[in-house]
Amino acid sequence: MWVLTGKEMQEVDRFVIQELGIPGRVLMERAGWWVAKKSQDFFSPRKVLVLCGPGNNGGDGFVAARYLWNWGCDVRTIVLAKEDKYKGESKENFELLKKLEIPFEQPDTPDHVFKLIKEFSPELLIDGIFGTGLSREVGGVYKEVINLINQLKELFEFKVVSIDIPSGVCSYTGKVMGTALRADLTVTFESLKYGHLFYPGKEFAGKVEVVEIGFPKHLIRAKYSPAIYLDKEWAGNTLRPRKGYTHKGKFGHVLIIAGSRGKSGAGLLAALGALRAGTGLVTLAAPESLQCVYSTALPEILTMGLPETSKGEISKSALELLLKACERKKALVIGPGLGLSDEVKTLLFSLLEKIEVPVVLDADALTLIAEDLNILKKCKASKVLTPHPGEAARLLKTPKEELLSDRLSSARRLTELTFSTVVFKGPHSLVCDFSGKCGVSSIDEPGLSQGGTGDVLAGVIGALLAQGYPPFEAACLGVFLHGYSGILLKEIKGPWGYIATEVANVLPQVIKKLKGVFK
Repeated sequence: MWVLTGKEMQEVDRFVIQELGIPGRVLMERAGWWVAKKSQDFFSPRKVLVLCGPGNNGGDGFVAARYLWNWGCDVRTIVLAKEDKYKGESKENFELLKKLEIPFEQPDTPDHVFKLIKEFSPELLIDGIFGTGLSREVGGVYKEVINLINQLKELFEFKVVSIDIPSGVCSYTGKVMGTALRADLTVTFESLKYGHLFYPGKEFAGKVEVVEIGFPKHLIRAKYSPAIYLDKEWAGNTLRPRKGYTHKGKFGHVLIIAGSRGKSGAGLLAALGALRAGTGLVTLAAPESLQCVYSTALPEILTMGLPETSKGEISKSALELLLKACERKKALVIGPGLGLSDEVKTLLFSLLEKIEVPVVLDADALTLIAEDLNILKKCKASKVLTPHPGEAARLLKTPKEELLSDRLSSARRLTELTFSTVVFKGPHSLVCDFSGKCGVSSIDEPGLSQGGTGDVLAGVIGALLAQGYPPFEAACLGVFLHGYSGILLKEIKGPWGYIATEVANVLPQVIKKLKGVFK
């Protein structure tokens, strides 16, 4: 499955209609039929009110009204735009609605809409006011009508089906453009839109159903490179099965540089995540005072005790030891619990200038790098950065609220500035790389919002890099495996309260569930 912005979807529409020659009326007919079909499948309504705004979204509404009327429903249509606003296929379907004498009204005021709803008492309302092309704040009579419907929804107990995206939600950011209609079901065409997944838009969309209206998928995928939707099917097709003669050396050796006094658990969690994600060997390099703690807590790992400062952080004098340790390693993970002193910063920056092994930079490493992003230009290794919103704000030197208001643009900008693959963590985490590729997690699991789960993710991505997955693929697969662990734990333990160690330990069960792994 894909994820597109509204603008990208408009470009795909133009390509399909103008360059491939698939008639727009055919696509609109298919779209309206699917809206009607899904409305019937989910709600079996007898009385339906269809609200049609200007443009193609209103045209889809006219088609849906016609099919529901033909299937025996009592249908009324509210036309919120003047007739001269309808062009092309939308106008054709409005004219057909009139020829069939399907009742419609063109109300002058929100009070008129209220009267129609009160008198008709619909069981279902279909929202065809605005679609994915909305780019400015909703105002005037449209805003008043949307607010009125949200108020009347509970009072009159009708359900709402939105066409493509709830009216008022920005398809690119999920932002509410002044106001937005709250849907129970959204029927969208060919692909998800970011506004279905990003908050607050997700809260307005209800259940989202993606339907096909006739786009040639392989052609569009090759031409437009839409974002990958990171779901179970994608992960099952991406995760490599293990066959034939194997041994630990075939699955890579990860070096994790992590831990300091008071933050020892972070390194341990990263190591556990790497082991559970299937890497052959893990070495945890940490202050020497923690070596005994780590080897006792997790006997399956190798440990490396390093000279440390009086603060219990790794000393900059450990540089040569670490460079030697990097030899024959397949991936590095640097940052969980590392510490934030100037000495740690000196060590980190010196390492980045010299290493060539793929590296995951997380947690404290990101905070230190934010002081001077130029260090990443000097790093020859391929890099995966895993910031949460606070860390991303420090890296971009932009308020966190501003980043969250446009997550996709923020992730892409961070990728460009850091020359890295970026995992922008959060609900439906984003993965972007500097070639323009993007992946969007299918998972929004609140139970993962707990300390330590990010350290596990860093270890998982490091393990996948060590097994030979390219950085973008490793980051996408790591995000899915980590997120699906939360889904399994919710089923086993409850909606929240499970801990990061459990997230790591359930990873083998996630792998077991993926399609294609044991073919």
